Amino acid sequence: YTAALLSSPHLASQFEWIAALAPNGLHVPFLLIVPIAMALAATFGILLGAPTLRLRGDYLAIVTLGFGEIVRIFMNNLDRPVNITNGPKGITGIDPVHVGGFNLSQTHSIFGFQLPSVYMYYYLFVLCALLVIWTCTRLQHSRIGRAWAAIREDEIAAKAMGINTRNVKLLAFAMGASFGGLSGAMFGSFQGFVSPESFTFWESIVVLACVVLGGMGHIPGVILGAVLLAIFPEFLRSTMSPLQHAIFGHDIVDTEVIRQALYGLAMVIIMLYRSEGLWPAPKHEDKIAKLAKRSAKSVRA
Repeated sequence: YTAALLSSPHLASQFEWIAALAPNGLHVPFLLIVPIAMALAATFGILLGAPTLRLRGDYLAIVTLGFGEIVRIFMNNLDRPVNITNGPKGITGIDPVHVGGFNLSQTHSIFGFQLPSVYMYYYLFVLCALLVIWTCTRLQHSRIGRAWAAIREDEIAAKAMGINTRNVKLLAFAMGASFGGLSGAMFGSFQGFVSPESFTFWESIVVLACVVLGGMGHIPGVILGAVLLAIFPEFLRSTMSPLQHAIFGHDIVDTEVIRQALYGLAMVIIMLYRSEGLWPAPKHEDKIAKLAKRSAKSVRA
């Protein structure tokens, strides 16, 4: 919504003083919108995370999902008495990503290749994803990342070792929310339209499923979970309907219903038989055992 409000005519159409300054809307440059969106998202992440500091594990996940739904409903009703979000109708006319004279909504010729707008956005999203992965990896191996890991394993022991668990946990909320602010700004600029209905409870479930399926606390595992859950719906969409037509002559069950049922089934199976995910984080004890074996082999040699 930061991208929508700062780069569309909506505010000018609702507030006379903004219309007097900028009749066609603010249209803030995209490179300025991104840090503003990340900062605002981090701030709200801290505000929403502060009441949940005493919760852990599954309870924390459930509460954050609940907060996400509360925010969606709040934004859905923020069209009166002052129309800020335009309610369920959403905000249209959002500026596409443009840096200087380079507009991603247009086709560009690079090294003789014609790249349509959707390709340009795709490469931009891949670049942003790689930057986020690199940042998370650096954080994981930093002092802050080790503090997060210590709190995850044993919060009481981490507090006894002198870690300020409150501030470190709030920093985790802020970092995660800031990445959400980045992706939200990208999403709004790509779609050109933002509505509370674009962020339903199901989207939150899918994000949680990516983490649980891939492996909590392990960046490559989370990436694996995200890739699998991105491919899975497309696979079902292209196979389930033709399969039902071949067997029954028509669709018995909607593909979306099958997808949700299989999501739930996969989550239950993962939690029962592989609770750490498909690609869990290597345990510290396993690393020590491997180093001990290598040392023993080198001594024997």
